[in-house]
Amino acid sequence: MTHSDPPISPEDPTAASVPAPLDTTEDQGGSTTRQLLGMKGAKAGETNIWKIRLQLMKPITWIPLIWGVVCGAASSGHYTWSLENTLISAACMLMSGPLLAGYTQTINEYYDREIDAVNEPYRPIPSGAIPLPQVIIQIWVLLIAGLGVAYALDLWAGHEFPILLALAAFGSFISYIYSAPPLKLKQNGWAGSYALGASYIALPWWAGQALFGTLTPTIVVLTLFYSLAGLGIAIVNDFKSVEGDRQFGLQSMPVMFGVQKAAWICVLMIDIFQAGMGAYLIYIHENLYATILLLFIIPQITFQDMYFLRDPLKNDVKYQASAQPFLVLGMLVAGLALGHHVGV
Repeated sequence: MTHSDPPISPEDPTAASVPAPLDTTEDQGGSTTRQLLGMKGAKAGETNIWKIRLQLMKPITWIPLIWGVVCGAASSGHYTWSLENTLISAACMLMSGPLLAGYTQTINEYYDREIDAVNEPYRPIPSGAIPLPQVIIQIWVLLIAGLGVAYALDLWAGHEFPILLALAAFGSFISYIYSAPPLKLKQNGWAGSYALGASYIALPWWAGQALFGTLTPTIVVLTLFYSLAGLGIAIVNDFKSVEGDRQFGLQSMPVMFGVQKAAWICVLMIDIFQAGMGAYLIYIHENLYATILLLFIIPQITFQDMYFLRDPLKNDVKYQASAQPFLVLGMLVAGLALGHHVGV
């Protein structure tokens, strides 16, 4: 339910120390799309307030949270295809993605506005496209709506204890301390990246699992283990803002270890812990699923070498697009394997 920024690198991170003026030009609509999705290559200039609000929520970051719900539903072993279940799972995706991930991104934009003035001056707040009071209103609306949907899902599932509401509240709290002082977990490379990785994988997985089945200690431990691969994903996000992080004293991985060492930490975390999940599937005799999961690591390593390890600052987005689909497909394979094991 929580998740962090997608990899967005500034056009010239050393030249933008103050908010850039609005630029009303658009490059054939491409930069407008990137702007709305929260992707690399955006430019300032949007004036439609609803598009600006959407930009604050960074829709590109909703995808891992939505996918995590799918994996959790699969691992429950009790999901069946029906109109009702489809609508309920869509509501859970709405809670995890647009509402609570949107809340996370908006609050992160609010507390990172000074850093963004250096790294990404085209973002809505540093560019002056939206006043701060309106940003605060958006934060509260998204949070309350997300918690409301979580409670409604608990009522549908007949939970004696509102576990989805508790998960939503916990994830929202992690989002807050990740971005906001005095804790501001993102100031610490390891703690911030793991909090982010768990938000990508564990929290939405738990939501899908609890909605259609039982959230067991085994699933909690396995997904927290798998979230160490998510830590590798989170590190990728730090390469976009090395200059600003150094200037404001944030100890991200690239700042702590240097760009190249951080790139190696990133890819090793992803590959090692994905392989670890494959080993667990072999241990529980889900050998077919384990084989598929382990085979996904081969193209993943290939793209890591082709793009990310050679130039992580230049190729971060290209790497995300080429290699990480194999990680998220592996998550679904693991979820299906765990769900199959429940039914055995």
